[in-house]
Amino acid sequence: MTKPAITRDSVKQLDQEDSMQKYKKEFYQENFHYMDGNSLGLLSQRAEKALTTSLEDWKEHAIEGWTEAEEPWFYMSEKIGRMTAPLIGAEAEEVISTGSITSNLHQLLATFYKPIGKRTKILADELNFPSDIYAMKSQLEWHGLNPDDHLIRVKSEDGSSLSEDNIIKEMDEDVAVLLLPSVLYRSGQVLDMKKITEAAHEHGIIVGFDLAHSIGALPHELNEWGVDFAVWCTYKYLNSGPGGVGGLYVNEKHLGKAPGLAGWFSSNKDKQFDMSHDLMHADTAGAFQIGTPHILSSAPLIGSLELFQEVGIEEVRNKSLKLTRLLMDLLHQELSGLGFQIANPLQDERRGGHVCLIHEEAASICKALKKENVIPDFRSPNVIRLAPIAFYTSFEDVYDVILTLKDIMENEKHKQYKNERGIIA
Repeated sequence: MTKPAITRDSVKQLDQEDSMQKYKKEFYQENFHYMDGNSLGLLSQRAEKALTTSLEDWKEHAIEGWTEAEEPWFYMSEKIGRMTAPLIGAEAEEVISTGSITSNLHQLLATFYKPIGKRTKILADELNFPSDIYAMKSQLEWHGLNPDDHLIRVKSEDGSSLSEDNIIKEMDEDVAVLLLPSVLYRSGQVLDMKKITEAAHEHGIIVGFDLAHSIGALPHELNEWGVDFAVWCTYKYLNSGPGGVGGLYVNEKHLGKAPGLAGWFSSNKDKQFDMSHDLMHADTAGAFQIGTPHILSSAPLIGSLELFQEVGIEEVRNKSLKLTRLLMDLLHQELSGLGFQIANPLQDERRGGHVCLIHEEAASICKALKKENVIPDFRSPNVIRLAPIAFYTSFEDVYDVILTLKDIMENEKHKQYKNERGIIA
């Protein structure tokens, strides 16, 4: 049976039925359609208020803000950890807000990567984001090991996706640690974290995941799956702002382990100001902090995470899937024959929060979209990522974006731009 045509009236009806539609007005977005929330989320009024609160606390309390602020700074990282834990299926003590993806990766690799005997290799993949690879190579070199010999990168069969079975085939007694993305940053493929973790543990391998493109977009059950550690940023789907403080998870079975990189805030909070030169580290994920929390880059998360507490990650995921499904259906309806290829998985359970389009003129198309007040994301050499975010994207927004893209292609508006990336892409 042929699907009925998607019309403006039909997408308006979807918006009327959307329980999350009321949150759209909480985010600052005027005069543009924002499809790049998987790179940087938009500012919400609550995040703004939370930041203002910490600024006022600084103004009013000065140094006493560490304990006397409305949101006491000394405990802010732990509070954000508690608020984040339900999004990843973790216990509160397993999560801490701290650092960045790369600094947290260095911390956890320094803690868990202990090359002994034959177990000297790190298992990763060839499609991973470059910074994760940089961190792994750096850790190998720190141990005097050649990354060419000790970093295994699982090959992709099609250039955009990974096979869990191929990952498992690389697991053997030489591998000490596995580190993979939960969702591939280009294609949006969701990896089967449970299957990978179980297989790795059968081989005695420590398992870590980078949740940059999944946290805040889809549910996880890290504790139930037995994942050993995870890291993430918060400025994408969690809408914490540019350079927002990241986070890390360490499974409860490892709590009490000494951090590989010790620092001031690794301390047990009750002992921190004893000023001993012998670290008494926390027995929670707080032990894996290093330096003083960045309060003004952390505070917006408190406001942003309130929204997730109200809605629940399951409902966020439900709407996200509907938005990306609509986007793909409209691409088929309106843009067939115009050179676009959908490179993300079509199955809901395999697709993250964005749609990945391949086009030979992707860079120039993205420039033309921005001229028309649509903000996409370009990834070299030929990928357009479109991320309709559940909190602030309506179904009608998606409809408008596709009609704008159709107009660009049919009238060749992108031809006026060079098909090459800008400085930041």
